[in-house]
Amino acid sequence: MLQVSYIRENKEQVLERLAVKNFKQPELVEEVIRLDDVRKQTQNRTDSISAEANAAAKQIGELMRAGKKEEAEILKANTGKWKEEIKQYGDELAAVESELQQKLVLLPNLPHSTVPKGLTPEENEVVLEQGDKPQLPAEALPHWELAAKYKLIDFELGVKITGAGFPVYKGKGAKLQRAMIAYFLDEAEKAGYEEVVVPLLVNEASGFGTGQLPDKEGQMYFVNEDNLYLIPTAEVPVTNLYRDVILKADELPVKNCGYTPCFRREAGSYGAHVRGLNRLHQFDKVEIVQVVRPEDSYKVLEEMSAHVQGLLQKLGLPYRVLRLCGGDMGFASALTYDMETWSAAQQRWLEVSSVSNFETFQSNRLKLRYRNAEGKTQLAHTLNGSALALPRIMATLLENNQTERGIKIPEVLVPYTRFEWIE
Repeated sequence: MLQVSYIRENKEQVLERLAVKNFKQPELVEEVIRLDDVRKQTQNRTDSISAEANAAAKQIGELMRAGKKEEAEILKANTGKWKEEIKQYGDELAAVESELQQKLVLLPNLPHSTVPKGLTPEENEVVLEQGDKPQLPAEALPHWELAAKYKLIDFELGVKITGAGFPVYKGKGAKLQRAMIAYFLDEAEKAGYEEVVVPLLVNEASGFGTGQLPDKEGQMYFVNEDNLYLIPTAEVPVTNLYRDVILKADELPVKNCGYTPCFRREAGSYGAHVRGLNRLHQFDKVEIVQVVRPEDSYKVLEEMSAHVQGLLQKLGLPYRVLRLCGGDMGFASALTYDMETWSAAQQRWLEVSSVSNFETFQSNRLKLRYRNAEGKTQLAHTLNGSALALPRIMATLLENNQTERGIKIPEVLVPYTRFEWIE
């Protein structure tokens, strides 16, 4: 959530940056400033009446002690009026603060100055491309056919049990899935991240804190009876570990990683590009999260991007890094890098990770602060990234490593799978 003081002091810059994000309601900026003016006026009036009432109460006490009961009674006659006015202005203040908050949460985070203009994924900026694309024979199979051939994943069984988008992993497919989770967690630990195991259901306050609510409410599974949401990513519970927390300066950076299943409704997703593992309602992911000093956050973003790239390099997967354009960015992000791997059988790029800097957008919602060297509290910066999301990694591993003998397992995963081939 943007800070009202920043919006007031930098209105033109705010409008300019929101335009890069293709925000369609610039009038909300003016409305936020207007409501903040009303809030200040109401607060000042409330404070003034309260001060008047407090001064009168003190004067009444002094008059009573001085034996001037008649003068004291005259002042007492106004007490009821002051109480009524204080309640009236208090109610008005609560109402305007609520309206201000409702408008404020509709404003997305401001994109960083390096975010390119654009509306669609095709306008994202390719930062780098790494690795050689494998050349497969004409008879090479896409991952969903490989999964059926080697009995690794049963998509139809998942449909029977739950519905489309909920695959069942079997045999070596299940072991490969478990191996990747363990490998990604071990690599995160080597990079200094502390592993946490977090709930898969979160309350509304948690969803609001990281920016999923109210922006992505329609994409989240909701448990009505308990008023809880299934997590779309571990980012939500992991970052919310620090909601309403004031960290000490020497506690930064905070570095956490966690594995969770993730649940997304993916409403409106259909067509050939969502076949197999390309788009699921339930999938596994290892997430990395950092809480850092503001002056360090963009250096940390590059470090997190490098960590994800290192995983892709060790897996032997060709990949590219995209800097997302304003129109393709998430609601809460200030700058996002997407990592995509090359699917040799499908002949297209598949997104496998997003790494984002949210600056103070999440921490303002979370009231996540730290005490700086001068002893003053200020908002921290939060970042997170997929390291990695498993479905499309599984897809590209199967497709790119298929041979006449079978599917070759990347060397770094063999100690975890305890087999080198799927045959």
